[in-house]
Amino acid sequence: MGTRLFRLHGGIERNPAVERWLDAHGGELGAMARRWFGVMRACGDEVRELIHDGCPVACYGDVALGYVNVFTAHVNVGFYQGAALADPPRLLEGNGRSMRHVKLRPDGTLNAAALRALIAAAYAEIRLRVERGE
Repeated sequence: MGTRLFRLHGGIERNPAVERWLDAHGGELGAMARRWFGVMRACGDEVRELIHDGCPVACYGDVALGYVNVFTAHVNVGFYQGAALADPPRLLEGNGRSMRHVKLRPDGTLNAAALRALIAAAYAEIRLRVERGE
């Protein structure tokens, strides 16, 4: 992953603000956001979380890993270093320098295994870069 790591300070293991945000987003979209943020939370003991730009962000220590956000008709599961992730099923959207997201719709089909693999790959790559001192 060639771009600089994005660091966010103040994350904690289980942030009450994140829980409040998740609780405030009910229905099917809220359940989707909670499910996929839970997958990020479960990546490892180093995962910390906070609210940034109005949505929950999972970090490896202080390095932003991914986020979820609820919109009117979809949920985004985003990756701060998503442009560098291998994505054979072509789930990722966006054309920014580093960020990418997966758009989830209640009426859409989802390759859950592929999204889990993206989350795991993002975590593994961020962890490796932090351990190398980047």
